[in-house]
Amino acid sequence: MSKILIIGHLNPDTDSITSAISLSYLQNKLGKNTEAVALGKPNEETQYALNYFKTEAPRVISRASDETKEVMLVDHNEFQQAVSDISELTVLAVIDHHRIANFQTINPLYYRAEPVGCTQTIILKLYKEHGIEIPPHIAGLMLSGIISDTLLFKSPTCTDEDIKAAQELATIAGVDLNDYGMELLKAGTNLSGKSAVELISLDAKSFEVNDKKIRVAQVNTVDFNDIFSRKEEIINAINEEISSNHYNLFLFVATNVLDSDSRIIALGDSYLSAERAFNIHLTENEGFLKGVVSRKKQIIPQLTVALSEETVSQ
Repeated sequence: MSKILIIGHLNPDTDSITSAISLSYLQNKLGKNTEAVALGKPNEETQYALNYFKTEAPRVISRASDETKEVMLVDHNEFQQAVSDISELTVLAVIDHHRIANFQTINPLYYRAEPVGCTQTIILKLYKEHGIEIPPHIAGLMLSGIISDTLLFKSPTCTDEDIKAAQELATIAGVDLNDYGMELLKAGTNLSGKSAVELISLDAKSFEVNDKKIRVAQVNTVDFNDIFSRKEEIINAINEEISSNHYNLFLFVATNVLDSDSRIIALGDSYLSAERAFNIHLTENEGFLKGVVSRKKQIIPQLTVALSEETVSQ
C-alpha cells in the first residue's frame, strides 16, 4: 500500500501543522498508510505546542509526487497555497474551513468544509463519527489549533462549535484552557530574532482577484512597537517581494492579541485598495484597523470586494 501524504498550506501555521498530524493519526487508525508532512518549518507558536505535547514536527517537503501520487489536504484548498506539484497528484480528501477557490480535481473526492473557526473542530467530528479515541497529546495539538485560529475565542471566525470543541479537547489533554491558551499565543509573539524577510513570510497567503496578485502576511504581537520600530526594514523587504513576484498588493498585518486590533502596511500599485476595503486613510502606507484580527473574515473578503470594484470602474 503506497503512503498517502497529508499536507497543510504553505507557510504553515499551528492549525495547518497540527491538523495534518491529527488527521494522519485518525486515518492510520482507520487502516490507511498516511504521514503528516509540512510545507515549512513550525513557527514559534506551533513549536511551543509540539514541545508541550512532546510531538515531533512533521518533516518538511517541497514536492510530493516523487514519493506518492495521493494526498489529503488540510486547512486549505486553493492551489497557490498548496504543494508545488499539486497538479500532478490525486487529491483524495480535503478538510478545510476556508473559502473554495482555484480548486478542481479530475476524480471524485471526500470534501469536508464547514464555516467554523478551525480545521481541528471539523476533525474532532470525524474522530467521533468513526468512534476513534483521541490520545491526550493529539487532543492537545488539536486544542492548540483552535486556540491559535480563534485567538482564544476573540476572533469573529470563532463559533460555539469551536468553543465546545476546545473545552472537550482541553479536558482530554489535561490542561487549563485559558492558562495554556495565553501561553501558546504569547509564544507566537516572540519575533525579536526574526529578520524582516522572515516577518513578512511567517504566515503569508497569496490569492488573485481579477488577475491581480495579492499577498497578505500576518503576525501576532503584544506590542505594536516591537514591529513598527522596524517599519523601514519591513517596507524594504516587502518591496523586494513585490518586485520579485509581481504582487499588485502586499498587505502586512500586525495583530495585537491582547487588544484585538491590527495595524497594516499596504504597498504595491493597488495599495489604495486597502483604503476602500477598510474605510480608512493610510498615512505613509500605514493604517489602523480597530477590532480586526481575522484575515479570513475581516481582511480578504473586504479586499476582494474593493479590488473587484476597482477593476469594474476601470
